Amino acid sequence: MGAVMLDNRQPVKTIAWLLVILLIPVVGLLLYYFFGQDIRHEVLLNKKSIDLLTQKVMGHYIRQDRYEVPQQLKSLLLLMKRISYSLPFGGNDAQFYTCGSDFLIQLLKDIDGAQHHVHLEFFIVENDAVGNLLSDALLDAVKRGVIVRMIYDDVGCWSVPRHFFKKLRNGGVAVHAFLPVHFRWLSHRVNYRNHRKIVVIDGKIGYIGGMNIAMRYLRGEHGRVWSDLQMRVCGGAVYGLQQLFLSDWYYVSEQLINDMKYYPAMTSPAGRGALMQITMSVPFGRWPNFQMAYNLIIQMAQKQILIQTPYFMPTETILESLQTAALRGVHVEIMVPLKPGGFWMTWANEAYYGDVLKAGVQIYAYRPGMLHAKMMVIDDLFCSVGSVNLDFRSLNDTFEDSAFIYDTDIAKDMKKLFNKAKKDCKLIDLDLWNGRNCRRRVLESFVKIFSPLF
Repeated sequence: MGAVMLDNRQPVKTIAWLLVILLIPVVGLLLYYFFGQDIRHEVLLNKKSIDLLTQKVMGHYIRQDRYEVPQQLKSLLLLMKRISYSLPFGGNDAQFYTCGSDFLIQLLKDIDGAQHHVHLEFFIVENDAVGNLLSDALLDAVKRGVIVRMIYDDVGCWSVPRHFFKKLRNGGVAVHAFLPVHFRWLSHRVNYRNHRKIVVIDGKIGYIGGMNIAMRYLRGEHGRVWSDLQMRVCGGAVYGLQQLFLSDWYYVSEQLINDMKYYPAMTSPAGRGALMQITMSVPFGRWPNFQMAYNLIIQMAQKQILIQTPYFMPTETILESLQTAALRGVHVEIMVPLKPGGFWMTWANEAYYGDVLKAGVQIYAYRPGMLHAKMMVIDDLFCSVGSVNLDFRSLNDTFEDSAFIYDTDIAKDMKKLFNKAKKDCKLIDLDLWNGRNCRRRVLESFVKIFSPLF
């Protein structure tokens, strides 16, 4: 109990773990050992080396074009520039994929056209038909003389047999696991996972979003469809994706790559192109990057906030920001899956519905299956897409990324995607919600206590 109290963590997490230990003493202690300990000191990157990599690449090799940003968004841009080394780049062109098969087809085409390098980083890469299609494409690229590097999360890929990645290594692909857990059931290093899903091809094409490499992202699972969001970008924002990948590559391989050939000259698309920042967070960072950013974004909104997230378990500060926004007249809509997973996750999501419904927030529950997209649109001026869920784990304990897009046209395009998905949603009515039975209310309240641990 003393170790829990002395851990440098949020009070809500401390209370939740104390309750677990008190309610189920032996099992609770085991759970805390495996999942609860703060081991950030064990996964600290060599900060001087990362700073050197960031400053040298982003400060000397890359020339930023002049850019404009709406006045009300300048503080957000400056915040992320300071706390996550995120430089803004203009002249970007974006395409969005909500269907996994469309994303996979385009990704395979881009890999087939690669001439110099392919960099991939995913939380999950399954040994199924989709994973093997990607594997074959990467091995073919190596045969053409293309440099291929891959990072996968060790916990996210626990079920993947070793021979899958061994085949890639034998074929010339440089593959590394992120923060390996060698004794899976006897280790507390299962937290602080790399949840990012990014691809960089020749330093000119990039991908960022919520899609992993697995069959369920194409055809769903358990008879339910899978809706997600992945962005393909061409333009200066690829520099940000490249820098993020190479920082992670340094961590897993101790190989520092900062050659300017990985940051080729860009040609802007027809027209001005969009202004973007590739933002990121790390669990041992000085600041809770996305928690601070999302609070500021919500506070800046003047007319409308649209959010898609598979898991809605916001921190207290973000919850209050959403409530405040709705109460001051901002139209707030949050879209979540009707059934985000097992009954436990469903109860955890629903435990927070009442808090925002009472303030006037509208909640839409996606009925056809799993909604895995991570999207935010503000006032038709700003939008974001990335790996960040609106829950405690994403905001505090995992390595995440998001593209912050300061562009009216793209914000409106993303708004259209949101409204299209609304047609398959059930609007949660406050009166009906208040009428649910006592047993359900008790279960939700119970689960809510432990939601910071999910």
